[in-house]
Amino acid sequence: MIDQHLAGVSAGIAAMPRSGIREIMDAAWQVPDAILLAVGEPNFPTPAHVVEAAHAAALDGKTGYVSNAGIPELRDALSAKVRGRNRYDVTPENIIVTCGGVEGIFASLAAVLEPGDGILLPDPGWPNFTMMARILRARVLPYPLVAANDFLPTIEDLERVCDSGARVLLLNSPSNPLGAVIDRERMAEIAAFAEAHDLWIVSDECYDATLFDDRFVSAAAVADPERTIAIYTFSKTYAMTGWRVGYVASPARATVQIAKLQEPLISCVNAPAQYAALAALTGPQDIVAEMNRAYHERRDEVCRRLAAAGVPVLLPSGAFYVWVDVRAAGLPSRDFAFTLLRERAVAVAPGTAFGPGGEGFARISLATEPSALYEGIDRLIAALDG
Repeated sequence: MIDQHLAGVSAGIAAMPRSGIREIMDAAWQVPDAILLAVGEPNFPTPAHVVEAAHAAALDGKTGYVSNAGIPELRDALSAKVRGRNRYDVTPENIIVTCGGVEGIFASLAAVLEPGDGILLPDPGWPNFTMMARILRARVLPYPLVAANDFLPTIEDLERVCDSGARVLLLNSPSNPLGAVIDRERMAEIAAFAEAHDLWIVSDECYDATLFDDRFVSAAAVADPERTIAIYTFSKTYAMTGWRVGYVASPARATVQIAKLQEPLISCVNAPAQYAALAALTGPQDIVAEMNRAYHERRDEVCRRLAAAGVPVLLPSGAFYVWVDVRAAGLPSRDFAFTLLRERAVAVAPGTAFGPGGEGFARISLATEPSALYEGIDRLIAALDG
């Protein structure tokens, strides 16, 4: 018998699991005074001059439709940013302003994938990658990220999962949920692999400004720029999650298609938010340095407490997450997360929210007020001690 709630809807979408991160957060919002360490959202306000720029744009009547690809001033500034910070050449014509990094990733994949094409995705990896692949009717080819390899992709594993129908290799560095960063030498090996298999590299670099050492390199600074698409966002760098402004840097043949996709997907990113993003990019950068210092201090203290308690943890090189081994609890990751919430009022993201390879782990967000963060870590340690 067909569930009447599913009759007439897409079977593929109906079968798509909901994000495990959202699942734990829905439960956490029902727990009074829960310490929330599950969601990656900066606990800093959007800088005042950014808010003022949006206000001024709205008062000035800049509230109508704009180009699908974004306002020219912002695309100019973004191409300069990519050349300066990410160290590869792009022109303003190679930049598309998107509705956050999420839509940028989706539009990029939609521009290069056909139904049935294979896409190599990290496991553990951000769950939205798999959700997008399923919406696009692509075949998911998960490649493992494991402790023995410092949670970085290896050519051996990529070769093992790749097949003749593969079209895209998706990279995420710095990684959500791991905080792992692909260094230049490893990136060069991956780039050679992608070229040998005629793959597009779609590189999620949304945490490119949240770095704790010098390992990070943009994929397009190493790989063939004609087969590399990179996605960035203002959400993490400038505490602008709700403004929904991201951007894609891509070669001309992909840029044309991504710009075309903007019309049916979103038409354009709202104009005042684009002027806010322009102010963020061209104005004072104090907030970027301040947030990095804060996340770095929190990372060091969280990892110190966990190490002192004998809890294995990956020291992240970027992003604002800590990947914690919770196997000592003797529970599956999802059960551990819900038990921790129920018994100790701490919400963490279970590792399996990021794929089967996340079993035995939990993701801790450092984007939390320090006293609450450290209290949550102490409660987690107590839970592992039994």
